[in-house]
Amino acid sequence: MANNESFCFDTKEYLVTFYCILDKMVQEMTTANLTESISNNFIVQMIPHHQAAIQMAENLLKYSDWCPLKTMAEQIIEEQKKEIADMEALLGSCCELINCDKELCLYDRRVCQILEVMFTDMEFSRQTDSIDANFMLEMIPHHLGAVSMAENALHYEVCDGLVPILESIITSQKRGVRQMQFLLRRIGYGM
Repeated sequence: MANNESFCFDTKEYLVTFYCILDKMVQEMTTANLTESISNNFIVQMIPHHQAAIQMAENLLKYSDWCPLKTMAEQIIEEQKKEIADMEALLGSCCELINCDKELCLYDRRVCQILEVMFTDMEFSRQTDSIDANFMLEMIPHHLGAVSMAENALHYEVCDGLVPILESIITSQKRGVRQMQFLLRRIGYGM
């Protein structure tokens, strides 16, 4: 890991903002109001996850002038805002679908594992003096966490309206991971 004391001012500012976003996301996802509904629990944890992605992308846009990454950040903002609105619209009706204790236990156990990996991988992502590289190295585990959470939810009974959102998260975020891995290789930070 690079010594962040040698980073330029903008990189330091970018990283400070990133860690504030990460800390807020961790706090909101781990203190979300969980119920006996997997549908509800997925939504109330995924909304702050998506909000963090929007803030991370906005943070990048303050500094980056690299068109491929700026376009990707703008797409993240647009897609995540739409999915937040879709999830908020479902929240009331999805809460009505109650899951049994065994399903809740298994679902929650897997979510805890996913969150632990995602939070750790984001917290300790490789830091460089390239804001573009930092963003992608932070966003890849963020996206992978969303994919794992959505795939986990699909193993259980969830409200019908949530299924297309879960499938969209899996498709779009896997695509985003592939694009970021490609861009990282282009700038010499292959994973």
